[in-house]
Amino acid sequence: MGVLRLARQRDDRAVERRAVDRDPLAELLERAGRGDQRAFADLYDALAGLVHGVVVKVVRDPSQSDEVTQEVFVELWRLAARYDGGRGSVRAWAATVAHRRAIDRVRSEQSSRDRAEREVSNISIEHDEVADEVVVEMGIASDRARVARALERLTPLQREAIELAYYGGHTYREVAVLLDVAEGTVKTRIRDGMIRLRDELGEAS
Repeated sequence: MGVLRLARQRDDRAVERRAVDRDPLAELLERAGRGDQRAFADLYDALAGLVHGVVVKVVRDPSQSDEVTQEVFVELWRLAARYDGGRGSVRAWAATVAHRRAIDRVRSEQSSRDRAEREVSNISIEHDEVADEVVVEMGIASDRARVARALERLTPLQREAIELAYYGGHTYREVAVLLDVAEGTVKTRIRDGMIRLRDELGEAS
């Protein structure tokens, strides 16, 4: 029985070696696991489309999908030496890692959104208080009433983003999560709103 068991183990290892030989990416991954950056660059080129496709289906947001894709490849680089060809192809393994990372990001964003909503639900935003924050941020010598009137002239979207950022004390990322928009959109709304505030206050002075 011992001889048969050893024979089966040798056969299993032979099958695993043949599986690795059939997978052209396995050699690249093995070299990457030994620190070969060129091999990892080739692996990246071969898998980038697959990984990003898996991630974007789960995360949906383009900017966050790009971030998660980079995180996946960092993990693939870190775990390359532990890849077991007998458990599936490199593409299947990379897709599994990508899907897990994407799910983690969605859960993290949902947790941040829930936390931000709880915080905002406890805040009663008054324009006078927002005006104080904006006066400090803009570094202008102006009375609160003038700034409050200028805030009223912003678009609702601009005013909402500025109120959350400057009064609520939220970061751009937190505002983006709370409003369920891209972080770049939040930055644009705040930037355009601040420019309009300066224009309004300049005209009123």
